[in-house]
Amino acid sequence: MAIGLLLWLLLAKGLAMEGAVGVTFSSRLIHRFSEEAKAHLASRGSDGSVLLQAWPERNSSEYFRLLLRSDVTRQRMRLGSQYEMLYPFEGGQTFLFGNALYWLHYTWIDIGTPNVSFLVALDAGSDMLWVPCDCIECASLSAGNYNVLDRDLNQYRPSLSNTSRHLPCGHKLCDVHSVCKGSKDPCPYAVQYSSANTSSSGYVFEDKLHLTSNGKHAEQNSVQASIILGCGRKQTGEYLRGAGPDGVLGLGPGNISVPSLLAKAGLIQNSFSICFEENESGRIIFGDQGHVTQHSTPFLPIDGKFNAYIVGVESFCVGSLCLKETRFQALIDSGSSFTFLPNEVYQKVVIEFDKQVNATSIVLQNSWEYCYNASSQELISIPPLNLAFSRNQTYLIQNPIFIDPASQEQEYTIFCLPVSPSDDDYAAIGQNFLMGYRMVFDRENLRFSWSRWNCQDRASFSSPYSVGSPNPLPVDQQQSFPNAHGIPPAIAGHTSPKPSAATPELITSRHSLVSLLLICHLWLWLFC
Repeated sequence: MAIGLLLWLLLAKGLAMEGAVGVTFSSRLIHRFSEEAKAHLASRGSDGSVLLQAWPERNSSEYFRLLLRSDVTRQRMRLGSQYEMLYPFEGGQTFLFGNALYWLHYTWIDIGTPNVSFLVALDAGSDMLWVPCDCIECASLSAGNYNVLDRDLNQYRPSLSNTSRHLPCGHKLCDVHSVCKGSKDPCPYAVQYSSANTSSSGYVFEDKLHLTSNGKHAEQNSVQASIILGCGRKQTGEYLRGAGPDGVLGLGPGNISVPSLLAKAGLIQNSFSICFEENESGRIIFGDQGHVTQHSTPFLPIDGKFNAYIVGVESFCVGSLCLKETRFQALIDSGSSFTFLPNEVYQKVVIEFDKQVNATSIVLQNSWEYCYNASSQELISIPPLNLAFSRNQTYLIQNPIFIDPASQEQEYTIFCLPVSPSDDDYAAIGQNFLMGYRMVFDRENLRFSWSRWNCQDRASFSSPYSVGSPNPLPVDQQQSFPNAHGIPPAIAGHTSPKPSAATPELITSRHSLVSLLLICHLWLWLFC
């Protein structure tokens, strides 16, 4: 590229002076839209022809528009995101209501002007935020129907929000142009979920999401962010039977998800975390990039695109045995109540688990395949379950079994391995295997990270990659792996690259450092 050639010319000139003593580095500054820069592009032939076609006339409106856009970009590069972290308006606390609301985790969010509260299910496996709205067919919103809520749920009414407006079919975020009659028509949506015959459909709106900031230079204050949401007029399947009755907060990597919109607006870093505790509570935080103690593994693309939070599992470990031929890809999906494994992997895991557990196998109707009955006098021995990732990273499943609450009051304990087989060639790691961790979905660096944490202490969620230790669990409780040595966490992308052995003088020479710094400055000044 022409830009790269110019930088290399400047670098060569700076390095040529290394042998001289007392020589001052100098370079001519070339304006990005000068005639000299234009001539240089023209000399590149077809490589520069595309850029020359869009070359602005000096002092024209396009000329100043491009300069202004460059200034704005540079300001954002200097300042970074406006807030370190953002929380849903009621503190980002999450809730698990058990079987009454399908074993999903929920949080309260506030939408519109004036703001209205919604109890939405957290779903990292989808992108759309939708809430019941101008309902044709929706779940009951009465608290009395669920026995776990202290208030009725709400319905979104766009006509009552001063900041609500239809997303037109011509908008770039409307994905269903083909069903629209005109570009100004309201954009429809229809989302089909993996559960049988479960969907939500309606129209797409723009409105305000109310958040609380954890600013870099200010005390906590309220933030109103523009977001895209679905006016869910008609729901089907599980959404009519207790799952997400007040809507779903899609947290996927798509353009319309709330984390994507907040990051694109420059409000946060392109990352968020979910922290699920085993006491049925937790926290969700936008902009959180985690802590230095965390473990991590990269996200994997699907057909070259990062359209879902897919990770690669090297093997599934039961007890001290990591099973052969159990490599698989897995979707990290907080919107799935429980975990599903590819059928071949499932068979190996459950058979080995059954060998190692010391309880009597029983058959329960409408339950998982592997369930057990243990006397209350017995000391139940449950083999630990681990997911082994690349770079010796391991994920210990904190509570691998599901205990029947009714049996705990008896003289026996009934428990199951809450894993099911799937015909898909990938796994879905549901919320039951995500408990006990601060899980970071770092979309900026394309990695999934985890660490044991006190989810309720909001102050412990410090600045991203803080070198201090605000309030994690003790190190010996963060990860354990049977018969393995302790492995320090690897923080990808945050270690300094080692200098090449072929060019040690480039690092030690002060003239080269000055040259490189000046060239970097020219890069920002000329081409950003």
